[in-house]
Amino acid sequence: MLYFPTWKVALILAVCALGVIFTLPNAFSPQTVDSWPGLLPKHQVSLGLDLRGGSYLLLEVDTASVERDRLNSLVDELRTALIARRIGYTNLGVAGDHAQLKLLDASKYDDLHDAILKIDPDLAIASQSDGTVTVKPTAEAVQARQRSAVEQSIEIVRRRIDETGTREATIQREGDKRILVELPGISNPEHVKALLGKTARLTFQMVDTKASTEDARAGHAPPGDELLPAAENRPGLPSAYVVRRRILVSGDMLTDAQPTFQENEPVVSFKFDSVGARRFAEATKDNVGKPFAIVLDNKVISAPVIREPILGGQGVISGSFTVQSANDLALLLRAGALPAPLTVIEERSIGPDLGADSIREGTTASIVGVALVVVFMVVFYGLFGLFADIALFFNLCIMMASLTLLGATLTLPGIAGIALTMGMAVDANVLIYERIREEVRGGRSLISSLQAGFERAFGTILDSHVTTLVAGALMFWLGSGPVKGFAVTLSLGVLTSLFSAILVTRLLIVTWLRRFKPKAIPI
Repeated sequence: MLYFPTWKVALILAVCALGVIFTLPNAFSPQTVDSWPGLLPKHQVSLGLDLRGGSYLLLEVDTASVERDRLNSLVDELRTALIARRIGYTNLGVAGDHAQLKLLDASKYDDLHDAILKIDPDLAIASQSDGTVTVKPTAEAVQARQRSAVEQSIEIVRRRIDETGTREATIQREGDKRILVELPGISNPEHVKALLGKTARLTFQMVDTKASTEDARAGHAPPGDELLPAAENRPGLPSAYVVRRRILVSGDMLTDAQPTFQENEPVVSFKFDSVGARRFAEATKDNVGKPFAIVLDNKVISAPVIREPILGGQGVISGSFTVQSANDLALLLRAGALPAPLTVIEERSIGPDLGADSIREGTTASIVGVALVVVFMVVFYGLFGLFADIALFFNLCIMMASLTLLGATLTLPGIAGIALTMGMAVDANVLIYERIREEVRGGRSLISSLQAGFERAFGTILDSHVTTLVAGALMFWLGSGPVKGFAVTLSLGVLTSLFSAILVTRLLIVTWLRRFKPKAIPI
């Protein structure tokens, strides 16, 4: 009881000192902290949406479009495979949730079956007596593709928001196909919504100069072609283009995109990776003198004529860009294309005034609660109560320092968790002190009473704290949003209160015993 190794004393003091140092920036404004010398910590705890104000968006991934795109791609792949194997067919196309065709020669079914499985082994094939063959992905493949689309969408959303300079955004999955986005400090999210709402799928496709736009509008586009509208109607330029479905190069091969100027007009310069550069060079070399379409989200941005092969893997996208639209397009291309469109199904904005009120009221409630606890401990336990209050101060500092270093977001329920932790922290001291009182009444000596008080109360303290820690872990695992914020502060508080109640309080008592050598316990 009376023996504390030097290393343990140094460790306890170091933890308490670091807790105070890393908590200190939270007591000042960000402007003041930024002016501090470089050696001092400058990280502050992140404030949640309910404290700082900002915007809340709930997005839904259109997973059905992923399957539509897959079926359309499957039809193109089937057409190529059937022509290569000289298998006669008719009525090839998409019907509902599957692709279908009609074989002209039933004896070719085995060849067709092999061709389909080579395209994708996760395809279910069924045939009918009239020669109609249906092809559809298996349920497992559909689920895996949709799950991958949602995960990829979360990553792309995170990249796009990071590119806008928004700090401390919360982006997490909600349910099977929804994404929760919280943007602290942003009260008008229209620009962010516009960026998130664009799929930003960039492709380079050849323009079919022999096809008629009028025929394509009437539904008579040549096989392998599609009609795409122009992004903007400009005088002297077509309002739509007939382009080849075959994609020469796609935007996922881009390594960089930056806004720049060309002839005093805003443009976007881009750069391909090695594979994209080779494909782009081959495509431009084989089609000199022909127009090719730069397509973004199924709209033609521009359709320049290839004057000469572009061999450097770099190019420029021009159009009627403003400086802002060029910046946005470059941002979208750098972040990557969404695998499926996103729809905003819920939106809320919280003003900074409401957040300031929450901070003020939550802080006031916490201060009142802590003050009552401090007074209670001093009144009931005297000097030992003061020791518990000192340990409580370091407990609060260590907890706030942990939140800051972990990058956790503090919410209003989180403040409630801190207030609750303060009560739990002194509860451990109450158990220890009451046990010491019982040992004194039982006739034990001063040293023996203190030793027994700490040792015999430890089991009860550990059980109660572990139980609370399990509850906090379950809330964090099963909960979301504010519930997780409460769980984080509660769990951290449980760990720090164990440290403060068992080690800090004990060190204070041992130091007092050695210095003053009392004859009785002032409790």
